[in-house]
Amino acid sequence: MTERFPAIPPDQMNAAQRDVAAAIAGGPRGSVRGPFLALLHNPPLAMRIQGLGEHLRFGTGMPQALVELLILVTARRWNCQYEFFAHARIARNEGLPEPIIAAIAAGRRPDPMDADQAMAHDFAVATHRDGKPTDALYAAAEARFGKAGVLDLLALAGYYTMLAMVLNTADPALPDGATPPLKPL
Repeated sequence: MTERFPAIPPDQMNAAQRDVAAAIAGGPRGSVRGPFLALLHNPPLAMRIQGLGEHLRFGTGMPQALVELLILVTARRWNCQYEFFAHARIARNEGLPEPIIAAIAAGRRPDPMDADQAMAHDFAVATHRDGKPTDALYAAAEARFGKAGVLDLLALAGYYTMLAMVLNTADPALPDGATPPLKPL
């Protein structure tokens, strides 16, 4: 992966690292990649992070395209090339329109967006900018997703901030020599 957090070959993993790798590969992610290659250097932390991430990515009941939109806003906020690259592909597969992805990459508010997309985008931007959503965004999110959904949105912003910091510190190469998707703002 990188000199800071080199990939650990399976035959060199300790028992705790093998357990984490098996939990990740046996879940909806299907394999160990991205930030988890670095996180394997701290198996107890990696196990907790992967469990939370599995819930946030796959267990909130929120439309996946909205989850991915919020992840993209977070990756843009932290200029995380790897996170943006990986989740832009997932967002496309979930039906998020390319103009929305491109606008987020450029640091602009996408236009047009439907009401849920605008709410998720603006909620993430405000939360990253101010540390909390505005009263209007909170009310919209609560009306749409309930209190539990608001907490999921907040947790998504925080979780993917943490992963962006891990990835930015590890600085892995993009797959297949891809061009970084984010230009400096």
